[in-house]
Amino acid sequence: MAKALKAECLPGIKKATPRMPVIGVFAPCDPRIDRASRTRAQNITAMVADTISGQVVMPDKQAVPVVYSGVLVDSEAQADVVAQQFRKAGVNILVCAPDTWAFPQLTTISLLQQFPKDTPLNITCGNSGPKPGVVYAHAVAGAISQYGKMVHLNVGNWPDTGTNPVMTKPTAAALVDWCYAAVTAVALKGRRVMIFGHDSMGMETALAHILPTRNTFGLEITRLDMKLLADMLRKGAYSQNELKDLRGWIDRTVGKRLELKTEADSERFNQSLAMYLINRDLMADLNAVGGGFMSQLEWGSDRRGLPLPVADAMESMFNSTFDHNGPKAPLPYATEADVQGLLTMLFMTWLSGGNPPLFMDFRKVWEGWEIQALADKLGVKVDPKADYIAKGLVDGDNSGSAAFNWAAKPGAGVKEIMKGIAMPLADEGYFPGGGNSVTFMTPEGIEGIAGRMAYSAVNGKFSLIWDQAYTTGVPAKLGQAMCDLTTPTWPHTFVVPRYASMVEYKQYAPANHFHMTWNLPVSRLQYWMDLTGVLSAAPWAARPAFIEGTDRPLPLIYHLNGGEAAYKLR
Repeated sequence: MAKALKAECLPGIKKATPRMPVIGVFAPCDPRIDRASRTRAQNITAMVADTISGQVVMPDKQAVPVVYSGVLVDSEAQADVVAQQFRKAGVNILVCAPDTWAFPQLTTISLLQQFPKDTPLNITCGNSGPKPGVVYAHAVAGAISQYGKMVHLNVGNWPDTGTNPVMTKPTAAALVDWCYAAVTAVALKGRRVMIFGHDSMGMETALAHILPTRNTFGLEITRLDMKLLADMLRKGAYSQNELKDLRGWIDRTVGKRLELKTEADSERFNQSLAMYLINRDLMADLNAVGGGFMSQLEWGSDRRGLPLPVADAMESMFNSTFDHNGPKAPLPYATEADVQGLLTMLFMTWLSGGNPPLFMDFRKVWEGWEIQALADKLGVKVDPKADYIAKGLVDGDNSGSAAFNWAAKPGAGVKEIMKGIAMPLADEGYFPGGGNSVTFMTPEGIEGIAGRMAYSAVNGKFSLIWDQAYTTGVPAKLGQAMCDLTTPTWPHTFVVPRYASMVEYKQYAPANHFHMTWNLPVSRLQYWMDLTGVLSAAPWAARPAFIEGTDRPLPLIYHLNGGEAAYKLR
């Protein structure tokens, strides 16, 4: 009779660290081929892994680990070996790099079945003729698609012959974009965001859809009452020395552009900064990847209580890539506890490798003729061919959550960014609790994606309404008049959608907030929507169904099931 074994008690851990995504690269192979072709296949596996390594980063710029196996998967036995290697390495994203024919069920499918069903899989191959890996790629992608699993096929190019071929830049770019999407989908599962307060100002478009968010993205929403923050603020539950450092940094970088009329104003501003320190530490304790703060009405606007200072400075610092301590990862943070806005910024920040998000009101949509009429009234001469006349623009502005970075162009240093920042006193009518707003004018010429998540109770799915967009500028006198027509003391970004007309933009906004992230390739966003089942909504009449070099090729599984939307809705 076998001796009973005692269960093992695992050693304690002081502080848990979130699970890292790990990309595993492997190659199937034909056991009948010559040694030179097998060596080439092994070298291609290493080449594909090296192409990804260091090119895919987390929001804190930490490179995502990439591993590969030198074992060629000829049959089930090798599939078991590579699967064990990958499990030991923590692999949760798979890249298959075939260069020869192989037998799909005996190789990739046998390997894939040893991982969770939602494990992302990419097949990247050259369009090579000699053995040929591209034939295998079509065979295995077709097989996997027919049994109902998402797979992305990247038929690119590398030389047909030679022991050490190198993939072309477009092939590598497509693979890296897919890896960003896979990392975003995988790394955020099991993570959480931290929301202070309840429903966002009664905005149904901003509700925390707890179960759909959990089921779709694997994200948890930790909800805290604002009383906790008020109590911690009163108790001084933060470092007084660090608060002095933070205030000193603001005084040095913003200077006289920080509007303070009285000692009471200064104390209220310090409270706003203390809120940043308290929230930061709470989120660090929770390993949270984002947050939000309700503010209105109970915190700062309801005179039946004791209104407290606005959170604008706090929100802007979370979304920025730096604070008083130096460089940091942006921590997407939503004003007014707008959870769907938070999700939009969170996913786009991760997809971009840590670029700062912009939170805006979908405030005033200017058609070109309206801008022309205002210019004529002001006596300002404008170019009739200018984009803001030919197309129009959206004046995006909101009291909070605008990352400081958007006061300058991408790549600008902290000193240059902060020169464009002002912090006027908050509007006493809307915010009797006082405090300071953050304001700036975003420069023209920043390109990215503007969009907004939405949820439908009809189909139980999330959608993303999106378009490529860029920032524009208008003559100073005209721009000031346009800002004065909204709220001049808030940040302003003049956004021009690439394909949407102003008529379409006005009609199809899913909420009163929208968001923008710079330098985010379209294909990354599309790959991520494929992996998460988010419906893609780009209903602009001027946008082609497929833009080569911009869009990712539509996965085969969509064509087999009546189209992208039909497949996702099943």
